[in-house]
Amino acid sequence: MKNFIFSICTALLFSSCYQAERNCKDFQVGTFEFTYEINGETKTGKSIRTDSLNIDYYENKIDTFTIRWLSDCEFIGRKLHPKDYPDSKPIQMKIISTTEDSYLLEYFLLEDPKTKRRGTVKKIK
Repeated sequence: MKNFIFSICTALLFSSCYQAERNCKDFQVGTFEFTYEINGETKTGKSIRTDSLNIDYYENKIDTFTIRWLSDCEFIGRKLHPKDYPDSKPIQMKIISTTEDSYLLEYFLLEDPKTKRRGTVKKIK
């Protein structure tokens, strides 16, 4: 019985120390491809990011965001030319994990964390 409890405690200890790999600096600038869903249909968009701007191309639209990095893995984006007040709300984006050429992104409206979504972004350049 003691061995069983010791095994469980050891397993919990090591599993709680595990963190997903995050090489965020590799994804701070570049050209990226992302998928998104509208009305149940999956679509693909493209994004070009510099150290201070992010330009999204999707559905024949272009959105430009100013970005401010909070850490190597987290930034806040704000539309450069919002159409109205709701469009001007900042979005917080956080890289959760990375692979060789992609990352898992978590994002939400800064003032409403209930809008939290996740998506995968692939670096193409």
